[in-house]
Amino acid sequence: MKKFIEKTPVMIAAALFCNLLWGSAFPFIKLGYAAFGIVSEDTASQILFAGTRFTLAGILTIAIGSLASHQFLAPTKKNIPSIMKLSLFQTILQYFFFYVALAHTTGVKASIIEASNVFFAILFTAVFMKSEKNLTRKLLWCIPGFLGVLLINLNGQTLQFSFAWNGEGFILLSTLAASCSTVLIKKYSQDVSPVLLSGWQFVFGGALMAIAGFVLGGRLHALSGTGWWILLWLAFVSAAAYSIWSLLLKYHPVSKVAVFGFSNPVFGVFLSALLLHESLSSMGATIYIALALVCLGIYEVNHN
Repeated sequence: MKKFIEKTPVMIAAALFCNLLWGSAFPFIKLGYAAFGIVSEDTASQILFAGTRFTLAGILTIAIGSLASHQFLAPTKKNIPSIMKLSLFQTILQYFFFYVALAHTTGVKASIIEASNVFFAILFTAVFMKSEKNLTRKLLWCIPGFLGVLLINLNGQTLQFSFAWNGEGFILLSTLAASCSTVLIKKYSQDVSPVLLSGWQFVFGGALMAIAGFVLGGRLHALSGTGWWILLWLAFVSAAAYSIWSLLLKYHPVSKVAVFGFSNPVFGVFLSALLLHESLSSMGATIYIALALVCLGIYEVNHN
């Protein structure tokens, strides 16, 4: 397994697959909200929806991992603290700030600020784990990827530079939490199975979010049978993507994996056009320029 995952073509294919899955999450979340009748102002139901999704993701991860390893992936007393710390940053803080912020900022701003996760993940790993070489060059080559994300999200719009702590501020805090979780995954996965870590942190964090959403008044009432299938797909997205991503972080430098995060919004735009019937024609050549910039950033970071 180690020799297979360490191969560069495998890393590239797996990282792109993870971001393809994550890119599908945005349109499927919108479809899920419609299927459950969750309106944009109903933050409690959104948190309950997310918590249910992540709890299911954790159960799926543990079940599949246990079958693959022919033994139940049970946490030990020694690694429970690691699971709880990872869950705090990767699930609870990241998605709490994210869901609250979406009610107070635009999707465009959220996507652009979230793209800074790549910079923070590489920087935090270099500072706290001393494991990145050519740091300055790698950070500089992240700029084309970030510009690609900027282009694909703005789509001819003018970016308003207003700032609200419960909007743009919370999106930034969500991004910082995600970056911290990358460092923790890199650190803890050296001694503990990344699949075990991923599964149990989802169960712990997802259950807390679901309980919080329910206590705050959130409810899930599917308006059609497709609602539960959408929720199950989103659970699979989290289970598969985070488990594979954790394995990649275990065996590769963070910079070479994290930079593929710039492809996430690209997949999101294409899949939204496909699933939500949104037109790409208005973007013209912009989408191809954005794609070229993202590819350039990914290529150069992986060759420095």
